[in-house]
Amino acid sequence: MKKHGGLTQVELAGATGLSPASVSNIVKELSSSGILHTAPSTRSGRRAQYVTLARRLGLVAAVDFSERHMRVALADSAQTILAEKHMPLARDHRADNELDRTMMMLADMLDSVDAGMDEVLTLCVGLPAPLVRTTGVIARRGILRGWDGIPVAEVLERRLNRRVFVDNSSNLAALAEHRYGSSRGINTSIFINVDDGIGAGLILNGEVFRGRNGTAGEVGHMTILENGPLCRCGSRGCLEAIAGGAAILEGLRDHLGSLKLNEVVVHAMAGDAACLRAVADAGRHIGIAAANLSNVFDPERIVVGGQLARAGEILLGPLRHTVERSVIVEQEIMPDIVQGQLGNRAALLGAVAHAVDSMHIATG
Repeated sequence: MKKHGGLTQVELAGATGLSPASVSNIVKELSSSGILHTAPSTRSGRRAQYVTLARRLGLVAAVDFSERHMRVALADSAQTILAEKHMPLARDHRADNELDRTMMMLADMLDSVDAGMDEVLTLCVGLPAPLVRTTGVIARRGILRGWDGIPVAEVLERRLNRRVFVDNSSNLAALAEHRYGSSRGINTSIFINVDDGIGAGLILNGEVFRGRNGTAGEVGHMTILENGPLCRCGSRGCLEAIAGGAAILEGLRDHLGSLKLNEVVVHAMAGDAACLRAVADAGRHIGIAAANLSNVFDPERIVVGGQLARAGEILLGPLRHTVERSVIVEQEIMPDIVQGQLGNRAALLGAVAHAVDSMHIATG
């Protein structure tokens, strides 16, 4: 049940090899003892009993912050989402305001499912920045203005009186795509997130690889063009400064004025020549970084997510071509390059999974 989140009794019988009658008896017994929860469902037009772990085993909360949005979810220990909210943020939002908002949104969501704060066993927060693993503090000043020096886990633990985990959003998105999305069943994969910034999450031997300090996967700050444009990290020629959302929007300002990244994607898909060129150029630059990562980690699959990934082959085609030209292995064994399946919820779903995983580890 932890692996699948929930199954019907018929699916449980198929997964376990037990007879439907045996499964029915076991489910009835575990439901009466409060371990499982059942609810009527419909599958393929037929009524069925959907079985999950009971909520009384505890709830987890998850929050994902991007440069312009926050998403909050409440889930049970089977990773079933019970409530979810999304809210836009100002560009230079501050940690104190948004952590206050997190607690208020969480309280409202708990009310909506008739639960109390005491039922929340743990919380996982995703941030779009490199983080020091031991402290949860952003590793480089200026990457996420308004959050520098803030020990997010410590601040929220004081308010919740529960264990709080903080991780890079790309790591969490990589975990979610590995569990439920485009890299499911793949042992070694790379997730590249292309939004206002660019980040990557590495799945090595089925586990998220965070490196010694927790900052592995910062592909957005890989030098692509020596002495190139200044990046928000303070270096020059970083991939993000050339192919990130902010760089794309700045390059199109004279053509289309002030746009959002999702609007660039819409224009590109409608055939606007300047937007098509901007997205394709970004794909080629990202392809250089993807090829470098491939030569180092030898992944089976590269998954591309984030707002720009919605452009599909307009982005992936040039990216794939660059990787094919630059990766060291022959074409028949080079990594697949595919679009992420989980969209803008990937990091949030990964935060839920990480929270549940951490809860099970903590409880033995």
